[in-house]
Amino acid sequence: MPNPGTYANCYISACMCCLAMWLVSPTSTAQPAVPPIPAFKQDARILFQGDSITDGNRGRNADPNHILGHGYAFIIAAKYGAAYAERNLTFLNRGCSGNTVPDLTKRWPQDTLDLKPDILSILIGVNDNTRNVPLDEYERGYDQLLADARAANPAVRFVLCAPFTQPVGRKMKNYEPWHAGIMQRRDAVVRLAKKYQAAFVDFQTMFEAACKKAPADYWIWDGVHPTYSGHQLMADEWERVVRESWPE
Repeated sequence: MPNPGTYANCYISACMCCLAMWLVSPTSTAQPAVPPIPAFKQDARILFQGDSITDGNRGRNADPNHILGHGYAFIIAAKYGAAYAERNLTFLNRGCSGNTVPDLTKRWPQDTLDLKPDILSILIGVNDNTRNVPLDEYERGYDQLLADARAANPAVRFVLCAPFTQPVGRKMKNYEPWHAGIMQRRDAVVRLAKKYQAAFVDFQTMFEAACKKAPADYWIWDGVHPTYSGHQLMADEWERVVRESWPE
């Protein structure tokens, strides 16, 4: 009668063999294929603009290890830069902590127009709300930024991202008027997205849905700035909207 240990060893060997085949199988789900974004054409330049949420503590020199910061822009660039290396995509981040629309206006020529983006993603509005930049000034200035970018490159594609908030940290106090102001700026971005046939990324609605799965402070730690999990959500939503906005 065979030694029971023989059966055990054969079973373990078979399992290890199956595991090895699963790991190298082209149909394995261990490393899923990255779905293409058709708007990421050959040699495309993708520029992220905005405030501290986009800035992500990015480097201010040519060091490629830090140049894109550590937020959603980095996640998108890392994922698609690796998956589609043959397309020679260039990802740029010029978000600046504390910026408002008037601040963007001052640095627009150097930090946007001179970089000649094919896709221009903008997330701005939280600091405008904090500093009480009048809503009409916010929308008018934002509109002019887009008009200038379109004049410089008629083929540029805009990705306009909604400012967002959650009642966390300091934002829990007097949250309702603060939230109302953010929603007014979100609505302005909606109008601009329609005017310029832009992709509109509704981060506010996305975070509200996420809060049904985990508390608000799991996604946004101070009412404004996302956690690492929040940035991943943002990257996923940005990719989805851009993919669906320009399917060809």
